[in-house]
Amino acid sequence: MKSFKDIVIDKDKDQHLYIQLYKEIKNMILRGQLGEEDRLPPVRKMANLLAVNNITVVKAYEILEQEGLVYKKIGSGTFISKEYIKDFIDRRPSQLYKEIEYQTVTVGQSRVKIDENMINFASGTPSAELFPIDEFKEVLNEVLDRDKGFAFDYQEGKGYYPLRQILVEYIKHYGIYADAENIQVISGAQQGIDIISKALLNYGDYVFVESPSYTGAMAAFHSRGARMIDIPLQQDGLDLKTLEKKIRLYHPKLIYLMPNFQNPTGISYSMEKKEGLLKLCKEEGVYIVEDDYLSELNFNDENNITLKALDLHQQVIYVKSFSKIFMPGLRLGFLVIPSIFNENLLIAKHATDISTSGLLQRAFELYLRRGIWQQHLLYMEGKYQERFKTMVKAIEKYLSKDVGVNIPSGGVNFWFKLPKGFSAIELHSRAETENIALAPGSLFFINNKDDGYFRLSIASVNQSQIEAGIKRLSRIIDEYLDNQAPKRKEPIIKPIL
Repeated sequence: MKSFKDIVIDKDKDQHLYIQLYKEIKNMILRGQLGEEDRLPPVRKMANLLAVNNITVVKAYEILEQEGLVYKKIGSGTFISKEYIKDFIDRRPSQLYKEIEYQTVTVGQSRVKIDENMINFASGTPSAELFPIDEFKEVLNEVLDRDKGFAFDYQEGKGYYPLRQILVEYIKHYGIYADAENIQVISGAQQGIDIISKALLNYGDYVFVESPSYTGAMAAFHSRGARMIDIPLQQDGLDLKTLEKKIRLYHPKLIYLMPNFQNPTGISYSMEKKEGLLKLCKEEGVYIVEDDYLSELNFNDENNITLKALDLHQQVIYVKSFSKIFMPGLRLGFLVIPSIFNENLLIAKHATDISTSGLLQRAFELYLRRGIWQQHLLYMEGKYQERFKTMVKAIEKYLSKDVGVNIPSGGVNFWFKLPKGFSAIELHSRAETENIALAPGSLFFINNKDDGYFRLSIASVNQSQIEAGIKRLSRIIDEYLDNQAPKRKEPIIKPIL
């Protein structure tokens, strides 16, 4: 075993000493130089050994604990986590890590390439032709001319302060009021969920998720060793009676949800459900992680107010990404955090990537301040409303009434249900052979059940592709059902959850 005396802390580096110590110990664990149940030196002894102060060691140990690498025994010390070592050594491809990606679809253990001829209903990524390249290039060049090399400096861990200031003003338009100190800039929503998990969850903690739910969030919770409990979705949101019973049974640390245009189902919570959820969680002392997926793409829902806008008691951690309707490769978003969690989330962010790209933050601050972002939102809303109308018409025109469908009031996702006994994974395979990509519903359930659900997204398909794709997919479905579906081409547009 490597001696702790061999740890090198360079006080001349720009990097904080506690981050250096955290990384050194983490590397020892990952290289097998520290094994399960090995004890780390007491804080004072480690500080003396490395000639640093006690706070440096305490902060390093805290980050290791947040990541599940170590755990504390009161009165005994800090030990390497047995669960983490087992998970690291025995890690297998998990069903929870399956994801839908641009140009690939993962089903079972295989990843299917989406070629240029495929109609891609699987991806939630916007079409490249919608990216605001010219406008963003202008602000990017302006920042480089203005800030020179400073544009590439590390930013404050919480984010570029002028960006946080303009975000405070931006979220007021959505009824959310916060100080700049409660804004945490992140490199996309997935990172936001990940650092929330690192900061607030320990091995064995319970997290509640919607059923079905977003696979990226489930993967983040799984990586922390959290135990997930799924709560069934109804047509207007979570089943609050089931939620109340399970809260009292399991006492979860967090509830993760998407109350507007949920992924994958596209449903939105009613105001009654939103208010009831906040009331219940306040009474039970449970925090909510609200992933505001695509509330801007609102076509006909008057009640798509966020939970955070209704949050009077600092119960909601709000996650917002700009990537989905901006440019996905430019990972950028923000959290609105209850003050009690500010420090823990900042430490988790710093341990993840120190800070989000300074150049990107400075450019986007200018993009927001000039009002270009709002213009882009209006453009995207118009484009997606056209696709939405085309999708609804194509479903009504071509899809057999034996297939159930939820028509959302905004966003990009449509949720379907095959008749009982038919498999969406089998449908995916059949559709793939005819250059149609879809997302089987099994990807979005904790137990990966294949109950015939599947998701189609209009994010990456234009209007002509939607028309042709739904027509072709409807024929494939009819053939799969072996001509048992009635010939009348009227789908069941009713609740199917």
